[in-house]
This record gives sequence, structure tokens and C-alpha cells, in this order.
Amino acid sequence: MTDVIDAHRSEPSPDPQLRATPVVPGPVDKALLHDLRQEVGPGPLRSRLIDRLKMSHDGSHFQLVPQAVVVARDGLDVQNTIAVATRHGLPVTFRSGGTSLSGQAGTDGVLIDTRRNFRRVRVLDEGARVLCQPGATVRAVNTRLAPYRRALGPDPASESACTIGGVVANNSSGMQCGTTANTYRTLDALDFVLPSGTRIDTASRDADEKLRHDEPALWEGLARLRDRVRANPDSVRRIEHQFSMKNTMGYGLNSLLDHETPADMLAHLMIGSEGTLGFVLGATYRTVPIYPHIATALLVFESIDAATDALPALIEAGSRTAELMDAASLRVSQAGPVRVGALDGLAVREHTALLIEAQEESPEALADTRAALERAIGGLRGLSSEAVFTTEPSERAAAWSVRKGLYTAVAGARPTGSTALLEDVVVPMPALTGTVRELQRLCGGYGYDDAVIFGHARDANLHFMINPDLADPTQLRGFERFTEELVDLVLDADGSLKAEHGTGRIMAPYVRRQYGDELYDVMRQIKSLADPGNVLNPGVIIGDDPKAHLRDLKVTAAVDEQVDRCVECGYCEPVCPSRDVTTTPRQRIALLRDIAHAPQDVRRSVEADYAYDAVDMCAADSLCQSACPVGIDTGVFMKAHRKARHSSAVQAVGVTLAQEWGRLLPLLRTGVGIGAVGPHGLFSAVTGLSRRVLPTDLVPYVGDDLPGPGISRATTARREPGEVVLFASCISELFGPADPAGPQRHPSGLGAARAFLAVCDRAGVAVQIPAGVQDLCCGTVWRSKGLSDGTATMARRTALALLEATREGAVPVVSDASSCSHGLHELAGDLRAAGDDRLAARVEALRVMDAVAFVAQEVLPRLPEPVRRGGRMVVHPTCSDRRAADLPALQAVASFCAEEVIVPPDAGCCGFAGDRGMLHPELTAAATHPEALDVAALGPDIWAAVSTNRTCEIGMTRATGHVYRHVLEVLEEVTR
Repeated sequence: MTDVIDAHRSEPSPDPQLRATPVVPGPVDKALLHDLRQEVGPGPLRSRLIDRLKMSHDGSHFQLVPQAVVVARDGLDVQNTIAVATRHGLPVTFRSGGTSLSGQAGTDGVLIDTRRNFRRVRVLDEGARVLCQPGATVRAVNTRLAPYRRALGPDPASESACTIGGVVANNSSGMQCGTTANTYRTLDALDFVLPSGTRIDTASRDADEKLRHDEPALWEGLARLRDRVRANPDSVRRIEHQFSMKNTMGYGLNSLLDHETPADMLAHLMIGSEGTLGFVLGATYRTVPIYPHIATALLVFESIDAATDALPALIEAGSRTAELMDAASLRVSQAGPVRVGALDGLAVREHTALLIEAQEESPEALADTRAALERAIGGLRGLSSEAVFTTEPSERAAAWSVRKGLYTAVAGARPTGSTALLEDVVVPMPALTGTVRELQRLCGGYGYDDAVIFGHARDANLHFMINPDLADPTQLRGFERFTEELVDLVLDADGSLKAEHGTGRIMAPYVRRQYGDELYDVMRQIKSLADPGNVLNPGVIIGDDPKAHLRDLKVTAAVDEQVDRCVECGYCEPVCPSRDVTTTPRQRIALLRDIAHAPQDVRRSVEADYAYDAVDMCAADSLCQSACPVGIDTGVFMKAHRKARHSSAVQAVGVTLAQEWGRLLPLLRTGVGIGAVGPHGLFSAVTGLSRRVLPTDLVPYVGDDLPGPGISRATTARREPGEVVLFASCISELFGPADPAGPQRHPSGLGAARAFLAVCDRAGVAVQIPAGVQDLCCGTVWRSKGLSDGTATMARRTALALLEATREGAVPVVSDASSCSHGLHELAGDLRAAGDDRLAARVEALRVMDAVAFVAQEVLPRLPEPVRRGGRMVVHPTCSDRRAADLPALQAVASFCAEEVIVPPDAGCCGFAGDRGMLHPELTAAATHPEALDVAALGPDIWAAVSTNRTCEIGMTRATGHVYRHVLEVLEEVTR
């Protein structure tokens, strides 16, 4: 390939202006907005500056601000938007999960959001096939396939957030799928729309004839290119070699060799085309089996040579994965929180590790494969320690944390303002050892001292991570020279510059160098035939700018140490309740970065909308932290923003509320009672009118579906020491239980707290209630609103009462509301924030559990068999259930009550978030919509709907029409 490299080499630019600079959005074409409103309607159109800025960020280091964003509802919206953009001479780019790393998902033209309204998944043939819309995440699809013990072939690391549209557009692969189970190899049919508006579905028998009839020039052109490529032996050789490896560089020219009809060729050219040829409406995959029996081993070798020499024997013996980690990776892992035996005490020099895994259908097959691998390992040289296979899930997870924790560790520790750049290349297997060594030398030579090299060794696919500051012209020129040397290194080895992450903008200038003039011309003609107006994603894959990879670079401004580690990967977005209504955690942080360097007029415009879109609409459920690879809790960060709004006078009011809580709560219950007996629609009308003139974050919307008041927690009973302390929640006092047979506002059941007491009595478990419980609270009310002084006041009172009741933690304390159980876990942190470290240390000795978890562990084994079990029960796990890993306990209690227990695939945070559902009902409506669709698909045959938190039950009842109750209420009834 040397001739190709020399012919098209790009010299480093001395231009000091070629660097990352703060983005300054240009003026919006009003005529464009007018035409879009006419063609797609005002509903899908987003033209506010904050909407355009938030969608300018994705997982890459590029940033372009669109003139308009269209949240397409269907394929017709997509067609009409493309038509309008074409008339105005503007480019169009499709955006879904936004996890892509190479700059293929941004535009300064029109951006079409294809995630929100394209999430449907249909399982076919008992899981053997699955039809997916482009907005469905890989995880969502696999969740629906799991009951059939099947999964998608592609297994990208971003599977929780990346969508089918992106997986198809980038031909994403992963750790196991290699070149045999990616989208290209497992596609059964593709439904797509061309820029002209022509729709082709290859599931139809007449797909090729339709293409020939509707697009004769395209059909004939593809047939001509097919014949041209096949008639050229050099082209055939190059294509067969390039696609014998993982390869997402350029268009998938192997389509011209593998398929006969232009329709099939075009469908497979769409795979990996990065939205430059058409829009994918749906993809039907042939799925792969999930192997239930797995054994994992971490092999540590003395050198890279020894590790790569071992690969053929390990693969032949049956290892389905072989993840490579270089010496720098191992040092990073040793410094991490998880200890792995193979790395304990190891003085890492040039050591290299391989994480291998055997996966089989049966225990017997696993034993055979494991034995074969152990025999192969016995003949290897250069092992630095004994290889030990494990089938224990916790030990396997610890071994995998060595590999999966690399990104977290390096990205989280990068210098403030630098960019976490994760790149990938692939080379022929014989060149792997030398490539790793040269990559190490290259990174060291350019000052990337923290670089780690890892990857999918069985595919000779290497990833490496560097952290340049692209706003520094000197570092950018260094990065440019580094890129040129990397290109030389990979192409000299006859490899591909992109194995998994797509060509994008970052490698578009090098496509011609990799393939040569002839095949590059074929690619240009494919683009011209499918998109003659060059409307779709111009500059991506095909482009004439040799410096495209150095333009439109994103500035990573420092805004707060709580969030500066954010790499804008988007993993947080699928779990965010406000993702479909305002902003996501990624966008909240990215917008602050834009504000930090924005001109005054831009800053004022964005800040004016940020208060509602970002701060008020955050549910603060902290699920984003569990999804974030660097552990950022945007919920806590938004609470800090709410705190910053409050004056000392407001904080003083918070203290007073905490001190007088025992008197205030009965007044609130009275108000709820008046609302329950008042004329239908009165309170909703009054509060609705008030919200028009007063801040919506202050005045709640009280709808007619709110329940009546609960029962006071004040009691002198159960003061004797018991096996557990019950901290009854304020929620159960404020809102009464639902009536499973009638309107929600007329309570008739026991409620969660009394149900807990009843089942404990039946099981012979003694329960104690703290003295003065009616004056206490877990603190969530104050914490969520940023009332830090009131939080501290309530934390001290509650902590002292619980320490006394539990005898300094001798017995556990439980709450009947899962959010309150989570709130009690926060007490120690509240006290430390207030400077009371001594009391915080005592509180840390408390054993806090949710009541459902305690019942599953301690009560169910002592209960008699249910008197009657119900049929189908649908379960809504709360955010707190997920954060506390209590879902298995919830399912255990539900299974005790019902014959069939269903957790909807799209179950997530309901967005009620304490009072958020009353202050901002639009948040709850958007958050519950996907789960409500799942519940509706179950049909009317639902015996019971349950959850573990009263406000979540209200939110889910509102969304689905089924009356949700606390699972302990149902347990109490079936054991009477």
C-alpha cells in the first residue's frame, strides 16, 4: 500500500488558527424554519438556541451547531425534512444515540432526531429473528430477546445507549461478534428511504424490481459498478483482504462481491454508510444464541510477543473472546478499586494480559472446552502466573473489570480541558505484535504518557486512548503529526484505519489512501448515485478536505469539578426521565461548557432556558451515575444548582419546616383531604390557573387523580425492642393507599406500612417503631430542593432517633417507601456536609434496608403458603430499587403472590420524583410513556400492578390506567 500512502500524504499544517475554539452559533434562516413548519408541522421542529446547542454534542470531539432540529415522528417527516433542506441547499444528518466517536453524527445544517419516535421492537420466529426500529438501543432489543435465550450479533461496549440506527450505520461490532456476527453478516432485511423519497424494503420479494422501476439510474449504476469491480483482479484482492478483517473504513465494497441484485447490494452498502446514502427505517436481524455456561480466565504474559504468540492456540481450543491489555493498561488496573489475583503483587514491566472466555450451551460442553483450553495453556510460554478459570459470577466480573475499567480510569483521570480520544485500528494477525510495540513507541514519542492500548486480540483489533488538549495549537499540530504516523503504521501493515468506530470526519481524509484511486472512485460514484444532491452528511466518509479531521473541534471547558470528567459519551441518556421532554445529563453538562465560553448574547439566551430545561426538569434520581462510565451524578449536581438559587432567608425557611415538620404534615394531609372531597376538577382548575402566573417549580398541579390523605404516623405502640425498626414514610401519611377495585382517590387498603406490620406479625417478626416518628423524615424533601440547612436539621433529628431505636445499629431499620429507604442511606453524607463528622460516623453503623428487601430475606421464609395466588402481576421497579440492587427481592415477593411476574422491558424512572410529578407533570408523562406502551401490550389480563413507592404508584397509575399498589399490600392480602 506504500504507493497509495505516498500519493496522498498530507503534511502537518502550521496554521495556528487550526484548533478547537468555542462554538459561536450563526443566525438561523427564517425561511428554512417557515418551510419546515409548513412541511412537518410545528410539533417536531426545535429551533431554540438551547435545543440546537444541546444536539450539537455527541460522543466525538467534533461540534457543529445545526440550524434546526426535527424530531421526526415517522418516515414521512424524514422525507419532507430532506426535501426542505435540499431546497435550501443545507445538509441533513441523522442522530440517534449520539455515542459515535468519529464525528459522523453532527451538522451545521438540519439534524433529524431518529431516536425518540423509532423505538419499536418486534421479536419474530421465537427469537430467531428480530425487527428493530433505529431508535431502539441494543440493550432494549436484547432485553426482549432474553426470554428466548437469543441476542443480537453485534455487541458494542456502548450497548446500553447506542441504537440500532447507529449500529447499522457504523456496522458496529464488539468483543465477541468479530466479522461473522456483525450487522453485515446477520442482516435479514433492511427497510430504508433514499434522499429522493423512494422507500425500499428488502423483505419484499419485489424489492429489486421496485428499485429498478423507481430509481433506474441508481439501479443501473450499481449493476455497472458491480461488474467493474469484479472485472478488476486488483480491486477484488484489495476488497477481499480489507474485509477479511474488521473494517468500517469507507463504504462496504464487499457488498459488490457478495450480492447480485442492486437492491441487496444497496441494502448492504447502507450498513456502515454513516447516514450518507439514506435513512434506515427498520432492520431485521438473524439473532445468535446466548450461552448460559461461561468460564473466564485472565492470563498474564511476560511480554506482548508471548501474548500474541498464544492467540492461535487459544482460539483453536475454543476461546470465544480474547481481550488484550498492554503493560500500561495493567498498571492502571492495579491502581483501581477491584483486586484480581493474577495481578496481585505483579511488578509490571512489559507484561501483557489476555482475558479469555469459554461459553457453551451445557455444563458438559463447557467442561470439554475448558479442558481443551487448559491443555493449550499448558503448552504456552511466557506465562507469569498460573492460569485459573472461574465460573463464579463475582470473580468473572472482577476479571472483566480489568478490561472494562480502563476507559473509566483513564478518561476520569485525564487533565482538565483535555479530550478523551478513543481510537481503533486493525491489522492482519501476523502484524499484531509489531503494531502494539509501534503504537506504544508512537504514543510515548508524542507525550501521551497515560495512553493505554487494549483491544479484541482474536480480531487483531486494537484500541488506544490518548488525552490531547485540542484547543492548544501546539498539541493539535502534534496530534496531526501523530495521526499521519499512525496512518503510515497501519497501512504499511496492510491494515484498516477503522475497525469498529466508523470513518466519520476523523478518517475521511484517509479513505483514498487506504483503498487507492480506483476503489475510492467507486465509492464516490456510489455516493453520487444514491445522493446526487450531496445532501446527506457531506464530508463524512467521502470528502475533499485533507484537514477535515482538524476542523470543527469541540472545546472541553472546565465548569465544575463534579462534572469536568464527563466525556459526553451519552451512556446516561437512556435512563434519564427527561430525555424525551427537555435535556439529558450529557446535555446539561455540555450546555454549561458552551455557556462558559459563549458570547454574552448566547450565554443569556441559553441560561434563560437552562433553569427550566435542565435544573427544574431533572428528576434527580441519580440513575445517571450508575450508567456513567466515570461515575458522575448529575442529579446531585442539579440539586447544587437548586441550592445556589436559595437566599439565606429561604434556607432559614427550610430549617423552620424541618423543625415544625410534625405540625406541618397534618396540615398538608388536611389539604389533600379537602382536594379528595371537593368538586371534580376544582383543584386542577385552581392550581392550573395559579401555575400560569406563578413559577411552575413552586405551585404544584393537583389533579383529580391524586389519592386521599393517609393515616397519621403518630403512635405509642411497638416501642419495645424488636428484630427490625420500621421508619414509616411521610408519603404514606400524606397519601392514602389505592383502592384496587375503584378510583384511586378513595383509599381502602392498609397501606404499605401497616401491611409490613401485618406480614411481620404473621411471620413472628417483632417490629419496633421509633418514638416521635411523626416529626421525622428521611430528608429527601429538603435534599431534592437544595435546602441544605433544613436537610442538616432533619438529618440530625432522624439520625439520633434511629440510633436510639436500633441500639446504635444492632438491628436493621427499614422504610415502607423505597425512595425513603434510599434517603436514609444519605443521612451520613448530609451530616458530613454539615460538618458533623462524629454523628455521621455513628450513622454509618446503621443497617438500612428497604422493607421489601427485608421481607424477602427475613419474612418470606417464615410465612405460610399464600391462601390464594393471583395470575399475572406487572411490576414497576423504582429508581431506588435499582440503585440498591433490590430488584431480585422485589421479584421474589411478587412471585410469592402471583403466578406470573412481568417487569416491562422499558421499565425506568417514572419521573414523579417526590413532588416533581405534581410540579412538572410533563416530566412524568414523558418518562412513563415507554413503559406504559409495554403495559398496554400485555392486554387487560393483569391481576395486579405493583411498585414500592407511593408516588411512583400514582405516576404509573396515571400513565397506564392500571391501579398500582405497594407489593407488600398485595402480599398481606394473599397471606390473610
